[in-house]
Amino acid sequence: MQIIKIADSFVYLGSDIRLNMEELTKFSACTLSFHQCKCFEKLTPEQKKFLDANSVKIKYRKGEIICKQGGFVSHVIYLEKGLAKVFLENGTNALVLRITPDHNFLGLSSVSEVHPYFPYSAMTYVDSEIRQIEVNAFRTLMEQNFEFTKEVIDIINSNSLQIYGRFFCFTYKQAFGRLADILLCLADRIFRASEFDLPLSRKELAELAGMSSETVIRMLKEFNDEGLIRMDGRFIEVIDYERIKQISETG
Repeated sequence: MQIIKIADSFVYLGSDIRLNMEELTKFSACTLSFHQCKCFEKLTPEQKKFLDANSVKIKYRKGEIICKQGGFVSHVIYLEKGLAKVFLENGTNALVLRITPDHNFLGLSSVSEVHPYFPYSAMTYVDSEIRQIEVNAFRTLMEQNFEFTKEVIDIINSNSLQIYGRFFCFTYKQAFGRLADILLCLADRIFRASEFDLPLSRKELAELAGMSSETVIRMLKEFNDEGLIRMDGRFIEVIDYERIKQISETG
């Protein structure tokens, strides 16, 4: 396995924006940001009652579509329990923008009145529970409560930065670095354990890493053979965390 260094010093991203290697390694192909949703904590008791009166909870099975790209926006989607993906599609291909765990919004682009359509699709990875919040009621809360609005803006900014970093990695990181990113993301941010049963198929894992299924299968076997991970069907154990982290950082 060859580890390729991206650059020796600085990478130029645009006017007045420069990142050294230490900052560059913070970028990851992972689709899950560190931001925690705390906006509902900012609501008053009356506003929480208003929210409950203008929202419903729905259970979705694994693999069900939650919203469809191009559909009219009638609600804001909040994942109360489960795991889901937000993605773009063109009929044959899918580009995963974000993985959403418990207690997070699947996407907040629907809050804008300028674009009344979902710019993405969303699908459950596992059995999940969704809260649908009527979009005009959500906008009303944003108009009434500055702290609530600030939290929503922080979530949107955090999601945007995560996506920027993800596409930067797709451009500059080699395949091994991207797969290492995904493994660390699963262990550190989603399951928070070195051992986990992967709810994703190899095809879905390949979508996250921006590679073909065949490439991901071959690389997982190499990681397994070199003692970096241990695989048994869908079970994965991260064994050599530091080496995987090194591969992630160096690309």
